Amino acid sequence: MLRFLYLNIYSFILVIAGILVILLPFYIISKWILIAQGIIALYLISTGFKLFSTWDDKKAKIAILLGKNKDEFRPDSFEVFVQAPCGRLVVKTVLAELGKPHEYRNLLKLKKPFFEAIKESCTPTKAVIYINEEALSEAFPKSS
Repeated sequence: MLRFLYLNIYSFILVIAGILVILLPFYIISKWILIAQGIIALYLISTGFKLFSTWDDKKAKIAILLGKNKDEFRPDSFEVFVQAPCGRLVVKTVLAELGKPHEYRNLLKLKKPFFEAIKESCTPTKAVIYINEEALSEAFPKSS
């Protein structure tokens, strides 16, 4: 239960922030602000619930990381996880179970700077499809 609370702390924060946004009495200033307030609150709450839905995935990732690092500590296996706040919570949990919480500082060196991460995620990629000629001729025989 404590692990669930710890790994979903960002989900709780987003849902609570969404509820607080709804509770703010901005309708006194203008009733039109309610629309923006509702959109912001809906976005925060829906994002929070999306993060809650990743609980099974987080448990699987923890099991995989524990398996990879049980015999020998492999810092490269944590590289993907240190890029996001929720992933860093997973890393802290795994390191605590491995008995190596002091390694967290070293793993933070693998974290990419914010602008570099955005640049990489916005880079267009090229998809190349290779067609096996033999498989194509078997699937579509030429009729004479």
